[in-house]
Amino acid sequence: MSFSYKQIWIITYPVLISLLMEQLIGMTDTAFLGRVGEIELGASALAGVYYLAIFMVAFGFRIGAQILMARRNGEGEYRQIGAVFTQGVLFLLMLAAVFTLSQVYSPALLRKLITSDQVYQATLSYINWRVYGFFFSFIAEMFRAFYVATTRTKILTLNSIIMVSSNVVFNYILIFGKFGFPEMGIAGAAIGSSLAELVSVLFFVVYTYKKIDYKKYALFRFTGFDSRILKRILNVSVWTMLQSFLSLSTWFLFFVAVEHLGERPLAITNIVRNISAFPFMILNAFASTNSSLVSNLMGAGESKQVLNLCWRVIKMCYAFVLPLIALISIFPTWVMRIYTDNPELIHSSVASLWVMASSYLISVPGFIMFFSVSGTGNTRSALLMEFMAICLYVTYMVIVVFHYRVDVALCWTTEHVYAVSILILSYFYMRFADWQSKRI
Repeated sequence: MSFSYKQIWIITYPVLISLLMEQLIGMTDTAFLGRVGEIELGASALAGVYYLAIFMVAFGFRIGAQILMARRNGEGEYRQIGAVFTQGVLFLLMLAAVFTLSQVYSPALLRKLITSDQVYQATLSYINWRVYGFFFSFIAEMFRAFYVATTRTKILTLNSIIMVSSNVVFNYILIFGKFGFPEMGIAGAAIGSSLAELVSVLFFVVYTYKKIDYKKYALFRFTGFDSRILKRILNVSVWTMLQSFLSLSTWFLFFVAVEHLGERPLAITNIVRNISAFPFMILNAFASTNSSLVSNLMGAGESKQVLNLCWRVIKMCYAFVLPLIALISIFPTWVMRIYTDNPELIHSSVASLWVMASSYLISVPGFIMFFSVSGTGNTRSALLMEFMAICLYVTYMVIVVFHYRVDVALCWTTEHVYAVSILILSYFYMRFADWQSKRI
């Protein structure tokens, strides 16, 4: 078994479109709220990353389940895929119920972290409504895991288009109070995003039932909890869950740190983060595909092909990311006008945008090699690498933000520190560790 550039692209591009469309959920919120005010714009950044930090626990579980399903797909054990899917959905629904209770502790936590009263109130208004979306987004993650693991990724594109289109409509109606609905501002953005995720799940259910041979994969078979299968999933997933949570938690800490520099730096950071989502989603799509293909290769007994696959994926990712960051760097004003029409805010954001763009020169090989580590099934090692890189990231952030209180553009060099760390650690693991014999 070997994957050509064409095969890699056929599997990757629907994942890419799916991720880009999914990211447009947050970008739509930002674009609309940028017309409401800088307070709402900054608060949506903090609230969005806070939500994502919790969401990434489910994303980490999905990655572990996806690795396991991809391995079974490579082995031809198709009915085991359905068992993993079912137990994953049941577990994530329980997790969603637990995380919805974040409404209880969020006010006290955010009050200690956010200095601006206006930003605090707006952030809380968003989160109190957004947490209900966990039930829908968590289930959708298991459907995405199934389709990526079985390399049936084309449907992800259509699903994402439907979800984003719904979000645009819901946001327009609820944020600005159209068609007889009350004007809800930032709370309307949260409700609209949650409703869009509900539409996404309903589409996945109907499509899978109508178009997929669900009996082949033993899908939609509720047999109650199976602790044996769930334990097997968690043996892989628990490390990716912790890893994903830690990764996004550092983003939240970064936004909290920048908020201490003022409301304008926070608004700048939100704009730059949303622009960075474009190259990041390309990178994430290639890295996620690479992880699944690595697992498929190992399931088929072709571990010798893994490193060649990694280099192919890195080169393909560069071919897409480099032209994009070049365009962003050459025409920064045009890009930022998507999010704000404030000329002073646009001018103040240019330097940060350039620093962010340059970090992708290192992030491309770093992330793809790092996802390969998880693809081998050794998610515990991946967590250890993540922890080491995060320690360096946070230490550097504390020095430049809290100690020296540097310009917000220099704060973005934290991305370079993280990317260099994860690249070095992942390369040495893939080059010298004994991962070929890993069994899951």
